[in-house]
Amino acid sequence: MRLGTKGRYAVIAMTDLASQMQGKPITLVEISQRQDLPLSYLEQLFIKLRQKGLVESVRGNNGGYFLATSPEGIYIRDIILAAEEKIKSTQCEASSMQSCHGQSERCLTHNLWAGLEKHILDYLGSITLADVCARRVLPSGCKVKEAVA
Repeated sequence: MRLGTKGRYAVIAMTDLASQMQGKPITLVEISQRQDLPLSYLEQLFIKLRQKGLVESVRGNNGGYFLATSPEGIYIRDIILAAEEKIKSTQCEASSMQSCHGQSERCLTHNLWAGLEKHILDYLGSITLADVCARRVLPSGCKVKEAVA
């Protein structure tokens, strides 16, 4: 299973946007240059991100994008799903009782792959944009616990 370009680029761009927040909108040209992402691709992604309420836009000379809410309130799962990236581990629909190959019943491993899909979505739903920006996500997939004052 592999996360596609739409989802990866959307997370990279949103992380850049969150880390550059200085009270002024950020242009897609700036994000494109800093992250070496195609501008035309970002334009398409940000239409979707805006439609899903994750970013807001400002038009004009000083225009650009900013987060619609704080980075603590934006989950990586929501960014990926807003970009219309599918995290799919089975070829058939989850609600279908037929197998991926059109047989009368699901394959023996269907529930295994469907469970993996759920775990991936749950994991991505537990990580916020703030976690990524603050580098609180370890390569092991665990989050660094914040120190209690």
